Amino acid sequence: MSIVAPARLALGLALACAALPAIAKDKPDPYVAKGEPIDCVQIQSIRSTDVRDDSTIDFIMNGNKVYRNSLPNSCPSLGFEKRFLYKTSLSQLCSVDIITVLYNAGPGLQQGPSCGLGKFQPMEKAPK
Repeated sequence: MSIVAPARLALGLALACAALPAIAKDKPDPYVAKGEPIDCVQIQSIRSTDVRDDSTIDFIMNGNKVYRNSLPNSCPSLGFEKRFLYKTSLSQLCSVDIITVLYNAGPGLQQGPSCGLGKFQPMEKAPK
């Protein structure tokens, strides 16, 4: 096997990976903003999260409420990895808190870039 073949493969994988977040952004947004943004959400009320891209996370709450967090700065690889961790000593996740991207690293997860959260914008289903 020549050195050129692995280099082409690596370049192809890098280009394929780079294209994935752009595809996710092209999905229609199922939500529209409703009301004023808030600073914090209760951690125990978070049912799941939907990472939309490198700077947008939808927090799906109990009762199907949705809060969108638009990070003030892009968080590298967040949109590709779609998973993150946060640490807080409070019962709330707030706009002053930091998230850390998690990478799949073989048998476990590895921590990646850390990024600040923004305010939590209440959202509702967009009319069809």
